[in-house]
Order: sequence, then structure tokens, then C-alpha cells
Amino acid sequence: MEAAAVVRDDRAIARALRILARRACKPGQKMGDVSTCGAFFRLRLGNEGREHFEVAFLDAQHRLLAVERLFSGTIDGAHVSPRIVLQRALALNAAAIILAHNHPSGSPEPSAADKAITTQLKSVLQLMDVRLLDHFVVTGDQALSMAGRGLL
Repeated sequence: MEAAAVVRDDRAIARALRILARRACKPGQKMGDVSTCGAFFRLRLGNEGREHFEVAFLDAQHRLLAVERLFSGTIDGAHVSPRIVLQRALALNAAAIILAHNHPSGSPEPSAADKAITTQLKSVLQLMDVRLLDHFVVTGDQALSMAGRGLL
């Protein structure tokens, strides 16, 4: 395939992914299915070159209120502040949240730091009656549910 054709294809694919992400992130969408949530975050984060941390804020029926990229980092880490996550959850009147971040390395296995921040966030959020439903670690072709692995 010639270089110009590859560039055109890449642009078309990127445009299609933006459209899918925009449609998938409509306020009011129910976010209860693990495979749907994993695909949603994989579309948003999977091909990023550095680590990003996003939060889906949900109402009491687990309908989407908002999705926000709260933190960005380097190729192998991003500093996450529980205080900021809690502030946004309270500001949006969220009853529950789903966390997600990417691993540019291509391995979806949660690190010790991933497990620690998940535990810390769960504790902080519980104090204000906000449920942590899941934390996804995504790559370009995989989405690992930490709840599905029993890590929540």
C-alpha cells in the first residue's frame, strides 16, 4: 500500500474513532456492562502515547453524567489525586464512578501503584457515599476490569 493511502486510511480511522467515542459518551447512557465499558475506554485511551487517567461519573442508576480526563502523565505513569476525583464526583452529584487509565506499554496488567490508588480511591469515595464500580486498565487491543479480577 502506498504511503498516501496509509495516511488517508489512518485519518479516516481516527475520525471514525472520534465519532464512536462521542456517541458512546452521551450523557444518560447506562454504563453497567463490563465489556461495553471496557470498549468505551479502550476507544478513548487505548492508542495514547502517554498515560492518562479518566473517570466516568454516574448517577444512582449508573447512567453517564460525564466523562473527564483528570490526569495525564508520562509513558509509564500519571499522578492521581484522590482529592480531585472526589471534588469532581461531588460537583457532578455522582452516585458512582468508573475509573480507567491506559498502559502505553501494551500490557494491561495492573501495577502495584494501580492497585494502591484504586484501594485509596475506594476508601475516600466510600466516606461520601460514592461507589467505585470498576477500574479499567486499557491498551490498544485489551481492557482489563479490576473488579472482574477481584481487585476492588
